[in-house]
Amino acid sequence: MSAWIPSPLRHLGQRLSGASPHQSELLGWFEDKAHGRGYQLSDGQRRVIHSMAEQLAVLPSGQPRSLYLHGSVGRGKSWLLDGFSQAVPIEAKQRLHFHDFFARLHQGMHRHRLLDDALGATLNELLGDCQVLCFDEFHVHDIGDAMLLTRLFNALFERGIFVLLTSNYAPEGLLPNPLYHERFLPVIRLINGRMQVLEVGGDTDFRSLPANREHQRFTQGHYVWPGDTQQRQALKVPEQQPVILEVNKRPLRALAIEGRRVVFAFDDLCEKATAVIDYLVLAGQYEEWIIEGLDDLSECTLAAQQRFVNLVDVLYDQDRQVTVIGRRPLEESLGGPLADLMRTRSRLGQLHQAGPEGLIG
Repeated sequence: MSAWIPSPLRHLGQRLSGASPHQSELLGWFEDKAHGRGYQLSDGQRRVIHSMAEQLAVLPSGQPRSLYLHGSVGRGKSWLLDGFSQAVPIEAKQRLHFHDFFARLHQGMHRHRLLDDALGATLNELLGDCQVLCFDEFHVHDIGDAMLLTRLFNALFERGIFVLLTSNYAPEGLLPNPLYHERFLPVIRLINGRMQVLEVGGDTDFRSLPANREHQRFTQGHYVWPGDTQQRQALKVPEQQPVILEVNKRPLRALAIEGRRVVFAFDDLCEKATAVIDYLVLAGQYEEWIIEGLDDLSECTLAAQQRFVNLVDVLYDQDRQVTVIGRRPLEESLGGPLADLMRTRSRLGQLHQAGPEGLIG
């Protein structure tokens, strides 16, 4: 077990099981963080923090029960995960977006495919001696990924890693496609058997609060339509000078590049065979994104819809400033059957919006 970091939170692991949650130093720490942003914790958030503190108390003994947090968008799941990741007084910890981790897991297993234990070798590379692993935004869409997840979770639990995971879905709501859901039941049973499942509820959409917007670059961006000359001039959109980028050994067209700003066409990002790992690489290179040509998403292929969901997830998690130039109002642009689009609607809804007569602020 790694040494504990001296910190004001060093007594968290000594919290007595069964004590009132108001006696929790972790709760006080979260209350201070919430107060600094002008709001109060919801009852659901308090229950989660209480469970976090209970698991911290047994972390030194190596027997904590992993936590699965789920709930609607904007209820503070990622905020709780980030706070826990900061507060847990141990060095061997990682906070990862699940998109990012799973993309790198696939890459590593392909690289080690000739080994007897490609999964184990990849986890050694990605996690090392990690003891606390925080996964944000867990969801499953592909049955191939679902089969790998059973092996992944078993491997994490066998290594004694404490996992804190957030999702918009309760375990039973994962991979709802009836063609595949039954084959995913072993993962659901594993989650329910090895993790404490907690719902983060409440009436407040924390993403909409002004204090949260101030701390994000993503929410400083814009959604504008129809992208007329006046709007482009106000946003200082670079003139189109297409460039072919090489991303993960594949060509991808950018409409313009200006320092750390990049302009992409929606079709190039989402209608072509791009992947999460491509978006992650590009998010590391460009701080401000302009995405041109979003129309009615419901008219696109399901693959394109999912790519757009993934793209927005990555840019939100990496906190890149994003401007989307659409052809119609935002509420008419994000139709489609994918459940994950509720998250995309919530995130793009935080952007400053301007139509033909609107001012860009």
